[in-house]
Amino acid sequence: MNRIKQKIQEDKKLLSIYFSAGFPTLNDTVTIIQDLEKNGVDFIEIGLPFSDPLADGPTIQESSTIALKNGMTTETLFSQLKDIRKTVHIPLIIMGYFNPMLQYGVEAFCATCAEIGIDGLIIPDLPLDVFEREYKAIFEKHGLLNIFLITPQTSDERIKQIDAASDGFIYMVSSAGVTGSQSGFGNTQEDYFSRIKKMNLKNPQVVGFGIKDAETFKQATKSTKGAIIGSAFIKHLHKEGIKGISGFIKSVR
Repeated sequence: MNRIKQKIQEDKKLLSIYFSAGFPTLNDTVTIIQDLEKNGVDFIEIGLPFSDPLADGPTIQESSTIALKNGMTTETLFSQLKDIRKTVHIPLIIMGYFNPMLQYGVEAFCATCAEIGIDGLIIPDLPLDVFEREYKAIFEKHGLLNIFLITPQTSDERIKQIDAASDGFIYMVSSAGVTGSQSGFGNTQEDYFSRIKKMNLKNPQVVGFGIKDAETFKQATKSTKGAIIGSAFIKHLHKEGIKGISGFIKSVR
């Protein structure tokens, strides 16, 4: 069974961490992944840096820019991860924009992901209908889950379509803004969380955007399966370096 599917069956609230591959320095990627697993993170989203990251806030954009300047490329990331399954057992997801995957070749990209032991992809700019028409068979062939995003503005009809097309979890964006642009959750988010819960979707939801500490993690997971922390973790990495990973995860848990 796919590791993501196994993980979401566990009777606990899941914590996922996002970071940009190749940040703070080019060769930190594997060490960060290993340290996150050692400190009890449930799954990891590895950001594939891109020069035009539309959905990302300034913190992730900056880390992505630094990673690109450090020399991070798709080929470099795959090379870094080639032996990752010798030491890491939790689900690993690559999150990135479609352009680099298209340049690499979608079939080749998916084949390499499967070979390395990547469990799924999050591609914010790949529309559902295009995925289903052109790429779904390739993903299934290589055992990769495609994780779709919903926002407070996504219609019920669209959410049901995404739920039907999903086979893992749904990435529930907590706001209509960019990553890292929130501080806590207000009534709008609470109403949104409640609305989605009442829809009784077949796939569990994991909340991203705006989670930064124990309080927001608790809020976000009150009616969902888990939460994703990106910008707050990257800020901590920038300030404390890799040595600060343990302290950060403990502060959330």
